[in-house]
Amino acid sequence: MRIQPAAMMDRLPTQFFSSLVAKVSKIAAEGHDVINLGQGNPDLPTPPHIVEELQRQAADPVHHKYPPFQGRHELKAAIAHWYKQEFDVDLNSEEEVAILFGSKTGLVEICQVLLDPGDVALVPDPGYPDYWSGVAISGGRMAMMPLRQENDFLPDFGELSREDLAKAKLMFLNYPNNPTAVNAPFSFFEEAIRFAKRHEIVVCHDFAYGAISFDGKKPVSFMQVPGAKEVGVEFYTLSKTYNMAGWRVGAIVGNRELVRLINVIQDHYFCSLFGAVQLAAAKALTGPQDCVRELVSVYERRRNALFRALEESGWKARTSQGSFFVWLPTPSGMDSATFADLLLEKAHVVMAPGIGFGPTGEGFVRAALLTSEERLQEAVQRIAKLKLF
Repeated sequence: MRIQPAAMMDRLPTQFFSSLVAKVSKIAAEGHDVINLGQGNPDLPTPPHIVEELQRQAADPVHHKYPPFQGRHELKAAIAHWYKQEFDVDLNSEEEVAILFGSKTGLVEICQVLLDPGDVALVPDPGYPDYWSGVAISGGRMAMMPLRQENDFLPDFGELSREDLAKAKLMFLNYPNNPTAVNAPFSFFEEAIRFAKRHEIVVCHDFAYGAISFDGKKPVSFMQVPGAKEVGVEFYTLSKTYNMAGWRVGAIVGNRELVRLINVIQDHYFCSLFGAVQLAAAKALTGPQDCVRELVSVYERRRNALFRALEESGWKARTSQGSFFVWLPTPSGMDSATFADLLLEKAHVVMAPGIGFGPTGEGFVRAALLTSEERLQEAVQRIAKLKLF
C-alpha cells in the first residue's frame, strides 16, 4: 500500500539542527572531546525539593487516574501566584491561565486556533524555529521581522508592508531573547500594544527565559504592561527557571478568549499532565525561590567567565543581558554554517549557526552557558588557537 501523507507534512520546515546533531555525533564517535555549546538543554538537575514532591505525589492513587481535562486548579493558582509575586500581575487562575505540555506545544497551538490558510504571522528573525512550525502546520504565511544589532535586536514595526499587515493575525515576540540574549524595555512592549491594537494583531510573547536576567536587572513581563490582556498572551515554562525541561510544564496567561481557545483545542489533544507533575510544579512556583536566584547566579558567573575569555582572545561580542545564550559574530567574510563546521572539526566545539534561526541570523553563532566555567573558557581557548580573530 502506498502511504500518501497530508500536504501539511510538506509544509513543515526542515529541522536545521538535526544535521548539526549528526555532525556532532560523528566527531564524538571518533573519540574527540567535544564541548557542546550548541543546544539549549539545561545541564543542572531539578532542585531536590521539587523532585521529592513529585515522588510523594506519584504514590497517591488519585494521580493514577485521568487528571481534570484542563488541569488541576492547584497548578493554575500557583502560576497566578508566581506572576503576582514576581511581577505584581493579577491573573484569574481559572479564566486567564491554561496549562500547557511545555510552552513549545502552546506556541504551535496558538497558530492552529488563530490562523487560516493564507493568514500571516509576524515572526522575529532570528527567532525560535518552532514559531515556523506552528505557522506551517496551520497553513499560514510568515512575514519576518528582522532583529538587527543596530536596533538593539528589537523589531522595527515600520518596516512591515501594508500587504502583510492587512493579513496579519498574530505576532510572536520573545524577550529575554533566544538567540540574541537581549532584554526588551517596558517602552517597547507599550509600542507593541499600540501597534497590535491599531492593526488588530494578537501578540504572543514567549517568556521562556523570564527568570534569567543579569546585572541585577529584572526582565519585563508582557503582562505588566497596561493593555496587554486586551491584545495578547504570554507563554511561560518551568523548563528553564527550575531545570525542568524534561517535565514538560508550561502555561499560557492573559487574554481570556485566547486562553479559552487553547483549552478547547487541548481538550481534543490531551487529558492534561500527570497530576503528580502538576502538583510538584505548583510546589516549585509557590515554594522558596532561592534555587532560582542561585541558578541565575551560576549562569551569570558562567557568562562573565566566557566573556573574559572572549576579550582575551580578541573576539568582540555584545554581552548577554538575559537567557542562557550568547550571540557571537562570525569572523569577517565567513558565513555562520561554515564557521560552525570549522569550530566543530578543528576545535571540537559546538555552536549553532545563526542562519538556523532565520536569514538575519547570518553572521552570528549561538553558544549556550550550559557547562562549567572551566569548559566555557577552554572552548574559547581552543577557538583562539585557530587565529580567526
